[in-house]
Amino acid sequence: MSELKEGDKAPHFKGVDQNGDSISSDDFKGKKLILYFYPKDDTPGCTKEACNLRDNYNELKNTGFEVVGVSADTSSKHVKFIEKYDLPFSLIADTEKEVINAFACWGPKKFMGKEYEGILRKTFIIENDTILKVFEKVKTTAHFEQIMEALN
Repeated sequence: MSELKEGDKAPHFKGVDQNGDSISSDDFKGKKLILYFYPKDDTPGCTKEACNLRDNYNELKNTGFEVVGVSADTSSKHVKFIEKYDLPFSLIADTEKEVINAFACWGPKKFMGKEYEGILRKTFIIENDTILKVFEKVKTTAHFEQIMEALN
């Protein structure tokens, strides 16, 4: 799939959350959605990003945003991650990488000189099925601030 950009129609998505409940783009009709993709639960960068969104969740909700995270971790791993860090939003367990691939968030990565394929850390701001903003260089410790600055 080609890269998604601002102004594009957001792909329809459907998956299961940490509780095994169905969650889809239809659940967010008429709402502003922060859909963020991250590599793995309970790793340093992913934890910083999730906690930054958690710490500013009330302000995001007050400005009309819903937040949903997506990784290839299982629902049971998501439950542990949510409980450990008291995360107030849902996480999609995309073990088959259907949502990840629909949003072009799988690709080549580099770590310590080694190249491999993995989940690309990206965030999409979606409203009325339209992508308003794409973050490809996510600041894990200041993602909320990055989002608010871009939208103002």
